[in-house]
Amino acid sequence: MRRSEINLLQRAALDLFAEYRFALPRWATWGEAEWRDHPDTAAYCRAHRMGWDVTDFGSADFSRRGLLVFCLRNGLQSAPQEKGYAEKLLVVRENQETPLHSHRVKLEDIIVRGGSTLVLEFHNNDGEGGRLATPVTVLVDGEHTQVAAGEKLRLQPGQSVTVARGLWHRFYAEGGTALVGEVSQVNDDLSDNYFFEPLGRFAAIEPDAAALYPLWNELPAPAG
Repeated sequence: MRRSEINLLQRAALDLFAEYRFALPRWATWGEAEWRDHPDTAAYCRAHRMGWDVTDFGSADFSRRGLLVFCLRNGLQSAPQEKGYAEKLLVVRENQETPLHSHRVKLEDIIVRGGSTLVLEFHNNDGEGGRLATPVTVLVDGEHTQVAAGEKLRLQPGQSVTVARGLWHRFYAEGGTALVGEVSQVNDDLSDNYFFEPLGRFAAIEPDAAALYPLWNELPAPAG
């Protein structure tokens, strides 16, 4: 992805968050110099993978397969003394797929905060990296809902679904951009994302412009 494209996506995301009155931490709009001036905050956010994240899943076609994420809070799976939860905002564009994946540790609620319809598809996991053709039961705002394998579950703004550990799921928006929230157990994109097909999680970035707001993995690392 080009850095100039990421900058545009971040600006559009801020407009979307403002439209639905979702305020962000003050460091959401820090540039590189401000992060360098706050090394303790930078170290914390980098270690907890908090802040901006943009990926095309290795597709080189963000509009078709990609996701913009802002992580507001997160713990560490390897540290029981840390907070045991995470919260994210996801900007899901029309027909923009987040590919089929599952998590072994993380239990999550996916919540449509505003905008358009979110479409999700589910498959039960066979425990060996495959998917089953059996019906899937999920909780939609506490209501047990059964769908066929791969059937489209459409969520409107205000609705949410609980995604169980190990459940294969993919999603995309229908009818425009959806502002989606994720409330979950601790999130670890480095070790707890299992994609059904081999994919890249972090985008290769072409530096055709200066970064507007650095991504979490670009924040200054602790000295030493």
